[in-house]
Amino acid sequence: MSAQSDDTVDGLDERTLTLIADRLGREPRGLRAVAVWDARGEPMVIRVASLVEGKPFPTLYWLIDPVLSLRLDRDEAGGLIAKIQDEVDSSGRLREQLVSDHRQHISLRESFLNGEERASLHANGLWGALANRGIGGIGNFDRVRCLHTWYASHLVVPNTVGQLVDEYWNSFKG
Repeated sequence: MSAQSDDTVDGLDERTLTLIADRLGREPRGLRAVAVWDARGEPMVIRVASLVEGKPFPTLYWLIDPVLSLRLDRDEAGGLIAKIQDEVDSSGRLREQLVSDHRQHISLRESFLNGEERASLHANGLWGALANRGIGGIGNFDRVRCLHTWYASHLVVPNTVGQLVDEYWNSFKG
């Protein structure tokens, strides 16, 4: 994809752009691509720029699928974040996996930065706002917060929290 301003995206038709805006409830800022499409050809996860309106924006992927979003809303309200955090807290292996997930995410996010964005982040002393923030902008790499950002990322590149969510959901199918 070529370098582009914060508010432009190549290759998406007007119908898709309208659907994304409807699902977000606003015009998307920094939209760069649809990262995951569903079986009907509708966007599930979007990728946004890491520099929006001159400010670091560490959340790379946004879950916009309404069914998954509602399911995660309900699970978060029902205490799933705390349940997963308890699992992480009691397992050195899971903590290590979370740290690894964040580091991989930072590398992936950096791979999407263009030269102009890199230069701006360095020139304005803002590089650390991205280099030290993982999935969903988390700075403490062994903490779980916002299942939506974890799951959006999981749909692009599988991660530990997304796998734990999948296991939780699969436990009800049994």
